[in-house]
Formats: sequence, structure tokens, C-alpha cells
Amino acid sequence: MDNIRILVVDDHTMMRDGIRALLSLNNDIKIVGEASEGRETIEKAAELMPDVVVMDIAMPEMDGLEATRCIVKKSPETKVLVLTQHDNKEYVLSAIKAGAAGYVPKKALGSELVSAIRSVYCGDSYLYPSAAAAVVATARNYLKTGAEEPYDRLTDRERQILRLIAAGHPSLEISAMLLISKKTVLAHCAKIMKKLEIHNRADLIKYAMRKGLVSMDT
Repeated sequence: MDNIRILVVDDHTMMRDGIRALLSLNNDIKIVGEASEGRETIEKAAELMPDVVVMDIAMPEMDGLEATRCIVKKSPETKVLVLTQHDNKEYVLSAIKAGAAGYVPKKALGSELVSAIRSVYCGDSYLYPSAAAAVVATARNYLKTGAEEPYDRLTDRERQILRLIAAGHPSLEISAMLLISKKTVLAHCAKIMKKLEIHNRADLIKYAMRKGLVSMDT
């Protein structure tokens, strides 16, 4: 097997160092670059053309889901494997919708990450057992009721803005982080509330906490 060329993405240097150390133990894996946020990831993916991007989700500026969507669109031959601390249904489904080929929580064993990398490199998909269970539960619910959950109707951008709102960022700050106007942020917020049938920002934050989109101590 040829060397699998990896781009490691995480906003924590210590985490990137740990991933590098782990993957360096495998002769068929070669790390060709690192990035700490979404826009840098997109640039390096275009420059380095890695086989697999090991992608964190929660990062400053542009998050991993937005970066995943861009990479899948611009470089479809590059596979994205999400590696994140989040292990709930909303993040799993968002990653799949963005185009990720695999999903592994950071609590997984190192050997499981390596297996996931090899799987997506070979063209297969890889879901950690808890992530697979979330997908199956969603599919089962859809087949049973014929209806999707309100959260599933949100676009990737709306989900991103919902997470930022829940993390306590005001609209002006969100507009600066996402490079969009405050008016656009407010428009997205209105659409989010309509789809979720929520009528104020405080209830949006409570909703996001219940869904596990932000920790209770954020």
C-alpha cells in the first residue's frame, strides 16, 4: 500500500502533536501538513492534496464542518475524517451532511483512528459504533414517523450560527467570525427560530444545550 498522506487539523497544538506521534508509528501513513482552523485547512488541502484530512470540528474562525464542505466540493478526491470530542447525533449527522467520509470521537483508541484512516482512504466509510448508532436511530425514526426532526431541517450554516449563538457570541461578533454581514446573521437567526419553532435567543441557547451542541458550563 502506498503511503497515506494526511493533513492533521486541530486548534490545539498538543492534540496535533499527539496525533502526529500516534500516526508516525504506522509505516503506511505520512503526515504532510497541519492546520489550526478552517480557512488554513482549505488552503493547505488545495496546496498539499492530502489523501485524508483528519478534521476537528470546534475551531475558531471557520469550523471543521464548513471546512469539510469546502474541501469536498473543491477536492473530492480528498477524504475527510472527522475526529472530535463531540459524540452526539447532531454533530454526527452534520458531519455526514457536510461530506465527511468518517467520524471518530477523541475518546476512541489510537488503533481505531488508524483503522478509520485506512478505511476512508480505500473509499469506504467509517463510523465509530456510537456514531453509527446515532445514524441508525435517526433512520429508524424517519422510517417509523416519515418525518425528520426540526434540527435536521437546518442548513450547515444555520447549525454553525446556532452553535455560535449558544456559545454566547453576539450577532456582530458572529458576522466578523464568518465574514458575513450582521444583517445576514440576523436573517439566519430568524430562519433558525422559525424552523425550530423557538421565539427568542434565550430559548435558542437552552435548545442548543439540550441537544448537546454546547456544554452546560460554556
